[in-house]
Amino acid sequence: METRVALISIIVENSDNVENLNQLLHEYREYIIGRMGIPYKSKGIYIISIAIDAPQDMISALAGKIGRISGITTKTTYSNF
Repeated sequence: METRVALISIIVENSDNVENLNQLLHEYREYIIGRMGIPYKSKGIYIISIAIDAPQDMISALAGKIGRISGITTKTTYSNF
């Protein structure tokens, strides 16, 4: 199956739901290339970037599930590669 490389950008504004986010990322761990998290303490938010190499439908499913978690927003950028 053909895969795509993408970057899922995540802003966590409600840290009460981080456990739900981590559980989702754990479920998709075989596709995740890397993860970087930055706590922005003065704003009280967390900025997370997920690099992923997966089939298009898997990336869309993960991003959609993340976006449905309360207090968390996400955007996905795809590589043309």
